[in-house]
Amino acid sequence: MSGRLGGTVALVTGASSGIGEATARSLAAQGAKVAMVARRVERLEKIAKEIAGQGHTALSIEADVRDQDQVVAAVERTVGDFGRLDIVVNNAGLMMLGPIHGAPTEEWDSMIDINLKGLMYTTHAALPHLMDAAKTSQREIADVVNISSVAGRTANAGAGVYNLTKFGVGAVSEALRQEVSRKGVRVTIIEPGAVATELVDHNRPEIRQVVKERWANMTTLTSHDIADMIEYAVTRPAHVSVNEVLIRPTEQP
Repeated sequence: MSGRLGGTVALVTGASSGIGEATARSLAAQGAKVAMVARRVERLEKIAKEIAGQGHTALSIEADVRDQDQVVAAVERTVGDFGRLDIVVNNAGLMMLGPIHGAPTEEWDSMIDINLKGLMYTTHAALPHLMDAAKTSQREIADVVNISSVAGRTANAGAGVYNLTKFGVGAVSEALRQEVSRKGVRVTIIEPGAVATELVDHNRPEIRQVVKERWANMTTLTSHDIADMIEYAVTRPAHVSVNEVLIRPTEQP
């Protein structure tokens, strides 16, 4: 069986691990041809081989979403190799926590460049192809899925700039939804709480320890839990748009 996404093409950023990897595997299992975008091409190629070994199709593309030219090239390669683009999952992200006072401001630059600008570059490059796909697909719809966070709903001390980027994801996603929904493109925001991924490891050691202690007595979500939500959103009928999903561990305050 081809699966619920047979005949479609998906592009997933940040696909070399965590939520991005799990999403690429999930969409491929549903029949989509998947372009996986990240900087760690060796890991992408390993995942692509494993997906191919399961009878599905995946393409690894080395690109840094902070560089608009690389993003445009990644989208064009996807369409060139697979002929279309139906689904974009903007998953690439960075979470670097700590007080604003005395913070290394290069951390702010990295989060803004990846979490916001990278998402916007990818969406901008993909939109013409998504609109075309909505016109020609049997699904009669295309999808943009933006990975935000519970931090996009509630601001907290020690997370101010991360909050800034994730609130921004919510704002730009809702504006985009209003702009393109009548053109056959759905926009979904996924807002995870605590997920066991590499995201925490990007922090300075003292910050990393605080986060791990905070999560120590909690059963966190897995990447597959988030991939399930993404798969659910993009497999709804064309008249159903899942605009926003907040998903947290049951024990998370």
